[in-house]
Amino acid sequence: MSFQSLLHPRSLASSLAALLLAGCASLPRSGSAPTAKAASESEQDDEPTVTLTLLHVNDVYQFTPVDFGGRGGLARLSTLRKQVLAESPNTLFLMAGDTLSPSVESTFHKGKQMIDAWNALGVDFAVLGNHEFDFGPDVLVQRMKESRFTWLGANVMDKRTARPFGDTPPFVIREVGGVKVGIFGVLLGKTKYSSKPGPDVYFTDTCQKAREIVPKMRAEGAQVVIALTHLFVAEDKVLARCAPIDLIIGGHEHVMMQAVSNGTPIVKMSSEARELGRVTMHVGTQSHKLKSMDFAVLPVTPDVPEDAAFAQAMHEYDALLAELSQPVGRTAVELDAMEETNRTHETNLASFVADAYRKATGAEVALINGGSIRSDSILRPGPLTRRDVLAIHPFPGSVVSIEVTGAVLRQALEQGVSRSAEETDPGRFPQVSGIKYAFDVCRPVGERIVRVTVNGEPLDPKRTYTLATNSYMSGGGDGYTMFKGAKYRVSPEKGRSTQDVLRDAFSSAEAIAPTTDGRIERLRGGTRDIATKKEDQDVLDCPTVAAQ
Repeated sequence: MSFQSLLHPRSLASSLAALLLAGCASLPRSGSAPTAKAASESEQDDEPTVTLTLLHVNDVYQFTPVDFGGRGGLARLSTLRKQVLAESPNTLFLMAGDTLSPSVESTFHKGKQMIDAWNALGVDFAVLGNHEFDFGPDVLVQRMKESRFTWLGANVMDKRTARPFGDTPPFVIREVGGVKVGIFGVLLGKTKYSSKPGPDVYFTDTCQKAREIVPKMRAEGAQVVIALTHLFVAEDKVLARCAPIDLIIGGHEHVMMQAVSNGTPIVKMSSEARELGRVTMHVGTQSHKLKSMDFAVLPVTPDVPEDAAFAQAMHEYDALLAELSQPVGRTAVELDAMEETNRTHETNLASFVADAYRKATGAEVALINGGSIRSDSILRPGPLTRRDVLAIHPFPGSVVSIEVTGAVLRQALEQGVSRSAEETDPGRFPQVSGIKYAFDVCRPVGERIVRVTVNGEPLDPKRTYTLATNSYMSGGGDGYTMFKGAKYRVSPEKGRSTQDVLRDAFSSAEAIAPTTDGRIERLRGGTRDIATKKEDQDVLDCPTVAAQ
């Protein structure tokens, strides 16, 4: 099995070595198990093959380019697809989940613009992602009806019908170049809590589902079985051990990766169509067995011309795009709007936002959840636009002020860091203004805050403070239930929208230049810690001494 790459050759070469060491080059997946009378390798090598091509992306939230025009854009992706189709007519285009939300355009159109984009581009199959449910199940059903491609989600069930949600098929078998390709899709169960699927939608175990349907796919003639997933890679690896799957094409992590489990390759691209994955399968014309696979990564850059037909199909959104490009301010420094950093430690943007909330309400302190900063990008020095405001705060909400005691404030901080060891990027992470605190991820939950000061003074547990936050948190969101029932100084109904407050803060100076000032200190076993992601591991290692 060989890997080819136009983007990260070292990474792919390392993956190749891992795959070969794992013994998956023989690909003993398709068809029955080999017998003692099997044909010799030379005879098998002489067998003619049919070439199949799979194109894939995942976690694509907008159809326009990202990274200041440097990467992505579905008009470019459409050009690449047409080029590949000209080379290999036996091609399927797959989307591994998450597209309807969140994005600036989706605050206006609830994901309809993305369905229009995928219809224009020519996607064949997509698996439901967790963000597909952000607008509720009824909106998702409508988006599915508008789709000219097939949605998959074998483990997403509807209590009312005892059938897969939205009547998605448990699997599909598509004949491509004379080869029967079977595809099924599964979605992570945490969607029940991380999005808004409603009370009638539930998620069954992915492993059990694979054990149930893969044999049915084989019985119905599937010669190649592909799992299209929206899972964490650790869950993908478990899935590969549950049933004989030839290939897993996944999403969700926003990181390009290749892995292998039980001889099954697992591939994912990063987010926003920054690159296009290409898998080339070679299937024997006589044995109907998968003989080999090749992998390539095609960068989606300005070097790829935009498809004029795609642009014409998206013409109705031109006015909105022009409106979103209107400037509202300027920054003299980079603004860190990355999800991972805003959910793990202090950033200059999160501090700026918390300061803006505090100023807007006249509160003594402010506390916001890091997950409320959604752009997941680095904003370069230069103009700040309406799009930037809505990208940072895409969800509706208002800036409020409540009265809390120092004891409640400390309890809130403990809640905010209660998953900082157990998860790589917990949305509840507390970003603050007027507060300085230190926490240790190696201490027990409820005892992680090691010191707190308020405006330079030690936190007084008996004193009442005025706290600025967002209406989501004041209502108990992200587990901040200690705020429910607090006395409002500025209520959700009278508070200005989070978007308006941020826009005014951006325009408050000729150019903003926020910095970090040490208001949050993250420790691990008593020493300064830098949060890092580890493959297959959500828990940070802690020194043994910290547990004593």
